[in-house]
Amino acid sequence: MKKLYMILLMAPLFTFGQELVSVNDAPPVEVKGFKMYPNPAYGDEVYITTELNGTKEIQVFDVFGDVVLRDNITTNTLNISRLVPGVYVLQVTEEKRTMTRKLVVK
Repeated sequence: MKKLYMILLMAPLFTFGQELVSVNDAPPVEVKGFKMYPNPAYGDEVYITTELNGTKEIQVFDVFGDVVLRDNITTNTLNISRLVPGVYVLQVTEEKRTMTRKLVVK
């Protein structure tokens, strides 16, 4: 009985300090004029255009969060021939601005 009493007394100690803490309060800055097509993609290429059309760093993640494709493109064409059909997350970074979108490959 004494052990149960001690556990009940200690329970409030464990419930304090569970506040939600935000590390990054800055709003995300997205790539302006971002367009990706076709989506779903049936061929070996996806076209990515932005307002600046500068060099873009591309990362493609699978559903487990693993990077399955990484490329830097200076044109608007991304070769996705190495990707098997499925759902991916495409992350485009251009001049420290980032955009994330879902990409479906058929």
